Amino acid sequence: MRGAQGSLDLRDAADAARREARIAGVDEAGRGPLAGPVVAAAVILDARRPIPGLDDSKRLSAAQRERLALRIRSEALAWAVAWADPAEIDSRNILGATLMAMARAVSGLGRVPELVLVDGDKVPRLSLPVRAIVGGDAEVPAISAASILAKTYRDSWMEALALRFPGYGLEQHKGYPTATHLASLRTLGPCAIHRRSFGPVRAAEEAGR
Repeated sequence: MRGAQGSLDLRDAADAARREARIAGVDEAGRGPLAGPVVAAAVILDARRPIPGLDDSKRLSAAQRERLALRIRSEALAWAVAWADPAEIDSRNILGATLMAMARAVSGLGRVPELVLVDGDKVPRLSLPVRAIVGGDAEVPAISAASILAKTYRDSWMEALALRFPGYGLEQHKGYPTATHLASLRTLGPCAIHRRSFGPVRAAEEAGR
């Protein structure tokens, strides 16, 4: 009897692994900032190697995100990160640019999922079945993993950009419209990575003319 139960457990585990291997989670980071790219990630997790602690990246500390990102990159079946730059955000609007970055991330996976689950209420245009899940970054492990990869990748990128564009405090606020960022924007004016279609950036640019 124990042997029969064991066989059933093994079959269930194998079925679960096969199902998870067909699902890609997708999320983004950086829709709200005034500067820098919007970054999207897609992840297919390995059900045989669960990663404890996955959650919405906003609920995790920077140290937790970095530790989990290392495990995701080494243990996931597939992952990819993509982005849309400020010029694409300005030409397409932030939603269009975000969905484009998501589509790029899915196409970069290296394997074709049977289902794509996207955090939020909008989905990119794909040639695959795709479903939006509001709050998915806290409920679906693959979306949580994508949330973590997108956030850590973008934060690291913004810290590097802070060295090229000093004075704005990008290494601290990562381009979000904090009081410090808005003050420096008024003093220095926009730089090459600011999103001209965003109101505070447009206002600072017009004030400097």
